[in-house]
Amino acid sequence: MMEYNDQLKLQAYLDGELPEGEAARWAERLARDQEAAALLTELRQTRECLGGFEEGVKLPETREFYWSKIQREIERLETPRPAATATLTVWARLRRLLVPAAGLAVVAVAALVAAYRSGPTMVATETAVADSGAMIYHDYAAGATFVWLSYPADDDVADIDEEATLD
Repeated sequence: MMEYNDQLKLQAYLDGELPEGEAARWAERLARDQEAAALLTELRQTRECLGGFEEGVKLPETREFYWSKIQREIERLETPRPAATATLTVWARLRRLLVPAAGLAVVAVAALVAAYRSGPTMVATETAVADSGAMIYHDYAAGATFVWLSYPADDDVADIDEEATLD
């Protein structure tokens, strides 16, 4: 199979567009290459079949006028149209306000729901009596409660006799 560039050169040879030296080389190649000769024959037959169709097309006006009409139509389509200056209805103006406000409301509600589901972030520490010696620690996120008892609870109780202890 012939390469694409060779096929183009063969078409140029048929059209008489090659320089004399290159045209002579193609004439020699056509004498020994059957595939190139077959393609040249096919190109000639195609040219003969299509040759009569070109003469039948005639424009009603001159070529310059015909193409100027096409150019004017392209320019007309490319020209941006001015925006309509119609007055906005009350509903359109209200919608311009409500759409962004609704978006902000949805974001705020989503943030509140996410914060509520994650649980409180503060850890509560409370004591029942001012100097009871007990401390309660609630961790809501972990679901745990710890109670610390300090012994002795009061400084006065620290004076207990050694005999009262189990040691």
